[in-house]
Amino acid sequence: MSDAIEVKVADLECEMLVLGAGPGGYSAAFRAADLGMKTVIVERYASLGGVCLNVGCIPSKALLHVAAVMEEAAHAGDFGVSFAAPTVDIDKLREHKAKVVGKLTTGLSAMAKARKVEVLRGYGHFLDAFHVEVEATSGVAQEKTGEKKVIRFQKCVIAAGSAAAHLPFIATDPRIVDSTGALELRFTPKTMLVIGGGIVGLEMATVYSALGARVDVVEMLDGLMQGPDRDLVKVWEKQNAQRFDKVMLKTKTVGVEAKPDGLWVKFEGEQAPAEAQRYDMILQSAGRAPNGNKLDAGKAGVAVTERGFIPVDSQMRTNVSHIFAIGDIVGQPMLAHKAAHQGHVAAEAAAGQKSYFDAAVIPGVAYTHPEIAWVGVGEDEAKKLGRKVKIAKFPWAASGRAIANGAEYGFTKLVFDDSDDNSAHRVIGGSIVGPNAGDMIGEIALAIEMGADAVDIGKTIHPHPTLGESIGMAAEMAHGSCTDLPPMRKR
Repeated sequence: MSDAIEVKVADLECEMLVLGAGPGGYSAAFRAADLGMKTVIVERYASLGGVCLNVGCIPSKALLHVAAVMEEAAHAGDFGVSFAAPTVDIDKLREHKAKVVGKLTTGLSAMAKARKVEVLRGYGHFLDAFHVEVEATSGVAQEKTGEKKVIRFQKCVIAAGSAAAHLPFIATDPRIVDSTGALELRFTPKTMLVIGGGIVGLEMATVYSALGARVDVVEMLDGLMQGPDRDLVKVWEKQNAQRFDKVMLKTKTVGVEAKPDGLWVKFEGEQAPAEAQRYDMILQSAGRAPNGNKLDAGKAGVAVTERGFIPVDSQMRTNVSHIFAIGDIVGQPMLAHKAAHQGHVAAEAAAGQKSYFDAAVIPGVAYTHPEIAWVGVGEDEAKKLGRKVKIAKFPWAASGRAIANGAEYGFTKLVFDDSDDNSAHRVIGGSIVGPNAGDMIGEIALAIEMGADAVDIGKTIHPHPTLGESIGMAAEMAHGSCTDLPPMRKR
């Protein structure tokens, strides 16, 4: 391995270098600084927060909130309250999204300054195991300026994340966007195709549908939204049927022709239309690919898989002991909350603490309307594994708060171990479909982490009337003490 320090003298030295300032990266950097390490962050965006805050999780949720308000107003007529049809000022909507992002990025910058964490804007590439070269960028456009700096570090956390996957046969056209482009709200299409029936694509479909677009979805697999149990997805499908003209399962996109009058798409598969279909916009939402192969990590001796993932141990160490990796780049699930926890572990391990990433479960949430949230072992997974479990499913039709909110279609489901070993009767999974499902799933995650059983959860007093009390009632169902439902039949 060549020694880069003989070629270039370092412009900057630090104890901890963090590549990437997404939720995982800034969490690692701030924790390292709190532990007394001189810390530098390299980030390609003009603001801290990475993809999630700048062009992902946060702006999408801002738009989903607007969509929810518009649709709630439309349904208020059922309650005797009528509003005029909404008019959308797309420029003001973009401004609202930018303000939400701006408040958070301003806060992160202030926290970095308070910790004396230095931030360099640019792309980082390893020169060797102790040096990274940073090519500066300008603004949100992430354009390279040509200016370069060399950083010498003692420890490093790779938090470079992932990028949207692009189908190779789809040409470049301003009407063809990934999730980042969709969030820019360049225009409101009358017809839109979402390629990929995953969570991100369906969230964007929700936004554009509320803005007036008619949406088609094409998915190669036999169902939308892989991850949660199918009974939750069925509820979502029923509530969203009006959103879509066509949902084409077991079907793939095989050609896109961009013409002045629109984007003409050909499909193949079980539900493929015979003729090419015309759309005003196409959203490519075919997953994300890790950025591990974009860092010249091999020059530092760091192992990277062919797909771009970086293997790590439970302390988030790579095969090079002073270099760590976290977040999307280390594997599924590609979730911000996972990355943040891994960032803390990496910083603490780098500081010599006995810190390990040993989460029993990582919750997932689809921020659609309604929301779907799940954690741990699902009912479908348990059946596939042949695992002996007990299912407790509390229908929101028996929840006063859900009925008052017009959400009686939802439910809460808990999965309990029903084996004969020492872990018998403990909760091992749970899922919720309905408004605010994502806000409630944390209680089930905590119950799993703490080894709680049905009595622990059911005997915990939940406030009434709330949607959250459905978790306690599901647990009461499991141990046969629920009085909010008809008596259970005795076996």
